[in-house]
Amino acid sequence: MRKVTKEKGKYSLFSFNNILIFFFLTFLVGSVNIALYVNIMDSYDILVEVFLFGNLLFISIIFSVFDAVRRKFTIEKPVRKILGAVEKISKGEFGTQVATHHTKRMNEFDEIIAGINKMSDELAKVETLKTDFISNVTHEIKTPLAIIQNYATLQQNESLSDENRIEYAQTISDATKRLSGLVTNILKLNKLENQEIYPKVEEYNISEQLRRSLLSYEEVWNEKNLNITADIEDAIVSCDENLLEIVWNNLISNAIKFTDPGGEITITLKNKIDSIEVKVQDTGCGIDKTTGLHIFDKFYQGDTSHAKEGNGLGLAMVKRVVDILAGDISVESRLGIGSTFIVEIKK
Repeated sequence: MRKVTKEKGKYSLFSFNNILIFFFLTFLVGSVNIALYVNIMDSYDILVEVFLFGNLLFISIIFSVFDAVRRKFTIEKPVRKILGAVEKISKGEFGTQVATHHTKRMNEFDEIIAGINKMSDELAKVETLKTDFISNVTHEIKTPLAIIQNYATLQQNESLSDENRIEYAQTISDATKRLSGLVTNILKLNKLENQEIYPKVEEYNISEQLRRSLLSYEEVWNEKNLNITADIEDAIVSCDENLLEIVWNNLISNAIKFTDPGGEITITLKNKIDSIEVKVQDTGCGIDKTTGLHIFDKFYQGDTSHAKEGNGLGLAMVKRVVDILAGDISVESRLGIGSTFIVEIKK
């Protein structure tokens, strides 16, 4: 790394000029004190004055050298380490770490270094998430596009039967819906994550909203012959109705998606003193511990057998909405038994 003293327009605290300034200041202060002492003592012995000023000169040199060495190891060295780390991070080397002093007591430089190390870790995580996000988006977009291209090519075959042509057209339609849903969810999540959302707080009946969301999937749960149980208490909340609709739709659709035919889904809403608690419980495949750690990550799908039915953005949006509304969401799950998502929203 280039030295600060060699950069044009930069001023270094560790240059030789500063050592000379410290020396002259020390010598000047000492000289004034000696002059006052001689004047008070009314002594004009030239030998005494030379001796005193000689000692002062020697002591000033010793102090200046000592101060220069002290600065070198206690100030300049950690500053150089910090500047080197900052330069690496600015060039995109995220994850760069700076070693702190090997002492039990931390000074201000160690605190700065600890802050830089933490910032570097966070930047590395963000960079990884960005890379994974781009990779996953590319994969999710390429898959339906490949399906559309392949089946559109097959439909150009003149000898294709009407039955196959209708089947291929339906496949293309499903792929375009999936692609459209992916783009819509990406835009929604981007808005939720990168813009400051101010919830539109209005008082409304959250019980009716939850019932409407559940009934909107009636056709789907009937196709899978699912047993639906709803224990929904009447409740009024002051919240953003449109944002909460994202939460209920995603949780209910996920419960239906991951529950095998003939399974059971239970929706409950309970009134608490200052909040309402909503549980969406299913008897589906459940979630293992590894999946549970990433369940709210973008594009993460623990059960790949259902990957074609979603894009891994639903729960990420749910988590973001709940955070915006200052609520809380958790999940309880047992592999092969089922999962229960618990959402708590303030009234």
